Amino acid sequence: MPSAEDTSVHQEPSVVPPTRQDEIAAAGSELIGGPAGRWARFGTGPLTPVRVIALVAIGMFALGMVQKIPCYDWAWFRGTSSQYTHACYSDIPHLYVGRGFADGLVPYVDRLTGDMAYLEYPVLTGLFMQIASWLTLTPSSDPAQQREQMYWMVNAGMLMICAVILAVCVARTHRRRPWDGLLVALAPALALTATINWDLLAVALTAAAMLMWSRGRNLAFGILIGLATAAKLYPVLLLGPLLVLCWRAGKWREYGSAVLGAAAAWLVVNLPVMLYAPEGWKKFYTFSQERQIDYGSFWLIITQRTGRPIDVSTVNTASVLLMVVLCAGIAGLALTARHRPRFAQLAFLVVAAFILTNKVYSPQYVLWLIPLAALARPRWRDFLVWQACEVMYFLGIWFYLAYTTSGDKHQGLPQEGYQVAIALHLAGTLYLCALIVRDILRPDRDPVRQDGSDDPSGGVLDGAPDRTALLQVHPHAPGHAAPAVEGPRVEWGTAGRAASD
Repeated sequence: MPSAEDTSVHQEPSVVPPTRQDEIAAAGSELIGGPAGRWARFGTGPLTPVRVIALVAIGMFALGMVQKIPCYDWAWFRGTSSQYTHACYSDIPHLYVGRGFADGLVPYVDRLTGDMAYLEYPVLTGLFMQIASWLTLTPSSDPAQQREQMYWMVNAGMLMICAVILAVCVARTHRRRPWDGLLVALAPALALTATINWDLLAVALTAAAMLMWSRGRNLAFGILIGLATAAKLYPVLLLGPLLVLCWRAGKWREYGSAVLGAAAAWLVVNLPVMLYAPEGWKKFYTFSQERQIDYGSFWLIITQRTGRPIDVSTVNTASVLLMVVLCAGIAGLALTARHRPRFAQLAFLVVAAFILTNKVYSPQYVLWLIPLAALARPRWRDFLVWQACEVMYFLGIWFYLAYTTSGDKHQGLPQEGYQVAIALHLAGTLYLCALIVRDILRPDRDPVRQDGSDDPSGGVLDGAPDRTALLQVHPHAPGHAAPAVEGPRVEWGTAGRAASD
């Protein structure tokens, strides 16, 4: 056994350098001088990992803005097909006029003209849109195009802040793996889809919530999840896997604190609008129920291939049933796995199940999964494979819309090609899901647990003993059913078991 002096001399750095664990990261590092050496110092000096990741996130976001230049200059305003052929479409400038912000209408209170009676977004997103309209300091006498451009630019600046918060929160969630945040900052789909819609607000709040949970601040986690749910519906799904994990670890008080915080925060945001403008408030929920099968879903492939429409009520019921079945399977996996899964793993699986079974998949929905993927499966090869599939879908939907709006010219991607793009999106997401399920069943294959960690993003769950489990686990593994005492670090062997140092 080495002496204390030897241990202090050869102690590994607290930060895990990705170039020592990931062959793709090592190969990519050749662009900046090669992998980190034995005596490299991490987390010191002005360029700490978090600062580097924040700067990279800003740079990639700016590249995404550059990609929208053809639309910003003219394509948003000169016909419909040009914004699709240049793959630079955004809802933001169109909804500035279409949802009454250009006319000074108040969301949820003032009725809109046309088919959409009220704003069809959750309350916190509506507030975000309203603040952006207040900051659009162009006179009403200016041309409409110029005002829409400024509105998009203001929103882009606000969404850039959300992107930086997102990347920084992911970098800080795993204390020993800050460089995993680089997966988020460099994600091609983040740059391409960040300014299509306002999803980054909810995504950033969700990432901040997971950071709070990893630090044991359970009430703050709940409050942020409640705020995120007030901006987009999907963040509430994270309370499901957390329930199963807290059940298995016996952390009922912590879970209750999180749920109460989430409910209180959601109510604080929604209750005033619910009471003062109930018709406008419920528009988001009625619109979600009444919406027909739309782009990106496997339901669309079915209707296009069969030529038979599916009633919206039937799709709603089938989607809910499929989601329930998948969530039950995820819960069963979490309760029967020999070693308790990590929170980020189950969070990714649940949100992916929602995306896969939903009747619509807008291209910006990929933002929901990017931070969860970086925390659940931080391997560059697998992450980039999935991102490649999402980029192909991003191009596929715009070229398909160009085909359908170009008249007799038929410029773009025909229906069969778009179905291939949808299939690529589905396959890429299922690929990551399969790898994460394998990591749960074989913790020795989990990149995060290869250094002996249990659940760095799990907060009170990290290293906690099991109180309820359907299968007996190895007595030396993290999350085992033994008394909660401080033990040695564990290393995962090739057989998928934990052996003490």
